[in-house]
Amino acid sequence: MGAPGMVGEAGTAAVGAVGVGRRRWWALAALSLAMLAVGLDGTVLSVALPRLAGDLEATASDLQWFSSSYLLFLAVAMLPMGLLGDRLGHKRVLVVSLSLFALSSAGCAYAMTPGWFIAARAVLGVAGAGIVVMALSALTVLFPVDERPRAVGVWSAANFLALPLGPLLGGWMLTHLWWGWVFLINVPVALVGVAVVSVLVPGTGTGTGTGTGTGTAAEAAVGRRSRPDLVGVLLSTGGLACVTLGLIRAGEHGWDDAWAWGSIGGGLVLLAAFGRYEHRLGCRRGGQPLLDLRVFASRSYTWGVVLIGIAVFANIGVLFTMPQYFQAVRGTDAMGSGARLLPIIGGLVIGAVPADRVSRVLGVKVAVAVGFVLMAVGLLMGGETGVRSSTWFVALWMGLSGAGMGLAMATSTSAALSEVSEGRSGVEAAVLQAANKVGAPFGSAILGSVALTGYRDRLRVPDLSAADLHTARSGVFGGTEVAGRVGSAPMSASVRGAFVHGMDLALIVSGGVAVLGLIVALVFMPGAGRRGGGVWWRRRGVVDSAPGSQPVGAEG
Repeated sequence: MGAPGMVGEAGTAAVGAVGVGRRRWWALAALSLAMLAVGLDGTVLSVALPRLAGDLEATASDLQWFSSSYLLFLAVAMLPMGLLGDRLGHKRVLVVSLSLFALSSAGCAYAMTPGWFIAARAVLGVAGAGIVVMALSALTVLFPVDERPRAVGVWSAANFLALPLGPLLGGWMLTHLWWGWVFLINVPVALVGVAVVSVLVPGTGTGTGTGTGTGTAAEAAVGRRSRPDLVGVLLSTGGLACVTLGLIRAGEHGWDDAWAWGSIGGGLVLLAAFGRYEHRLGCRRGGQPLLDLRVFASRSYTWGVVLIGIAVFANIGVLFTMPQYFQAVRGTDAMGSGARLLPIIGGLVIGAVPADRVSRVLGVKVAVAVGFVLMAVGLLMGGETGVRSSTWFVALWMGLSGAGMGLAMATSTSAALSEVSEGRSGVEAAVLQAANKVGAPFGSAILGSVALTGYRDRLRVPDLSAADLHTARSGVFGGTEVAGRVGSAPMSASVRGAFVHGMDLALIVSGGVAVLGLIVALVFMPGAGRRGGGVWWRRRGVVDSAPGSQPVGAEG
């Protein structure tokens, strides 16, 4: 390996050459547009499921896989897509992923059978993984390290728009148009992304020497002579697949499901074997592991990844429970539920956009800690929500938790990206995104179990048949259906009150997770110093170097 500063300075000079002026901000807009397409697909499906069940004659198991196939392949493809980007060029993989996303979206729209739809969703997940990873890794090429916090803030704010926009847009389309348009809307968005990325995003081919040569000659040489780490790919994808499947199954069948535990345990074993293998391969002379574990010597990278996962886990409780609260308890439709999520989105934008300025004033450690404090306060306030709580109260605590998440995630992501090398930015960005994507089903499974247990403990029902009792205990929508069918107003009130009790418990647990994030940030995140107006993250055991310098894990 070369001296840490040399490769980074050359890479930073190249970044300055290709990202001058407004061009890189327009490129950031293109990347955000591409991410919006991925986010919309994830949020709009929940609105379309009832229509899909009828038109495709889908079973309950089919409906589960409509969503699970996308999430599974999205998580599994992260590291392989990062590897492809590092070897073939990030821009090239991004353009191919956007094109594949458009094609598979059309495949979903014109699906004639559940199997066809599930297969198209699986391909969509692979394409989405390529978009998510390549878009994030492109930020390391477009922006020098002192501008990345601002870029990440803008990028994060744009991504959050998919949360309310999906139900709003999907609800309107399902009311006025054919259901296929819910998926076809992705096609023009993805194609516009292809055009804009082709023009504005610089080539980043370190592996093949393609593009504009933003990687150094040393990095390009490494990429040309290296062999793909197929064992590492198989172990990492197998581990992520098993863990994600187990978490999805636990969310559907509960934590007493033996298959869920077996899948999660098997996945963790594979991931441990992956880490061991990568360490041994990295120690060999000339070894080229999929993930160079030396990058974890950077506390900014390691704890940035951890804190991203904690933030997603904590706030998934809001996104999991509040749409149900608005629809089943307050009586709104899907569009109304999406509109009522706007306060959390506004908070996310307010927290993410100025994150770079906050971190410059307070330092990275304190900025992340403040984000988790806001998140914890908002979520614990949410734990006091009742059946008849005012709209303003709900909007206030949702806005607070959103602002905290925006600040904490944008700052943690920026801190981690500051340590990502250009030559390995695909894989190292994939690790960040994997923490994000696995944190969501993990949080949903845990918090969903808490909410369901609280609901069942408080639920009071009249004498019902075994089938009706099972349906009523399955959740708030099942309970509301049974109460309406038997014409029991007391049961209807009990269902709403029991759900709110379970929701409050889940939000209190979410608040506790945010407090855990606060503690982790204060104890483990490094402080920040200022030099030349930029934010510098210090790494224990690593010599501080100029912004853009090559991190520990890069090859020189």
